[in-house]
Amino acid sequence: MIIIDNILVSDELIFNKFCCDLAECRGECCIEGDAGAPLDPLEIGELEDNYPVFKQYMTEEGVAKVDADGTFDYDMEGEFATPLLSDEACAYVYYDDGVAKCAIEKAFLNGKIDFHKPISCHLYPIRIKKLPDYEALNYHRWYVCESACQLGEKEGIPVYQFLRGPLIRKYGEDWYNRLDREAQQLLKKNKQP
Repeated sequence: MIIIDNILVSDELIFNKFCCDLAECRGECCIEGDAGAPLDPLEIGELEDNYPVFKQYMTEEGVAKVDADGTFDYDMEGEFATPLLSDEACAYVYYDDGVAKCAIEKAFLNGKIDFHKPISCHLYPIRIKKLPDYEALNYHRWYVCESACQLGEKEGIPVYQFLRGPLIRKYGEDWYNRLDREAQQLLKKNKQP
């Protein structure tokens, strides 16, 4: 485990490989599951403020769900989460040639809003666990990402490197650079006979 400031980083983020393979998985992480993506409480306002803009990219069913029930829901532990449709897809999903994608992110990439998407989605397969004095970054394994693990192995991309942008978004470039230095030392040490 690497500790930088009050962030605990699992060794799995250093040693495991990962690279999203949308051509293979078709965005299944956005349409599978029994709970929506975790939301930071501060993201609720972002969703509410930006919904009138990004809803133009959502499916009709997604718009109907959010119009009826609101921009967030709760998971089984009572934490904030994105709302789900009856088929378990995220309400914010849209389909591009059969690939599930995020309407929030599409609005961001089109320059319509300045909120990229929920950080838990941006960081996936990293999950953040809040502890009394720390945040723990853990690797979440899910069968829908098997192709991403295979592609990551083929390309030799550690999880933390694949998620460089989201980690910088969450913790800053200086923090990421310190993580990278420590991770490189750990990888080098692990290669020695």
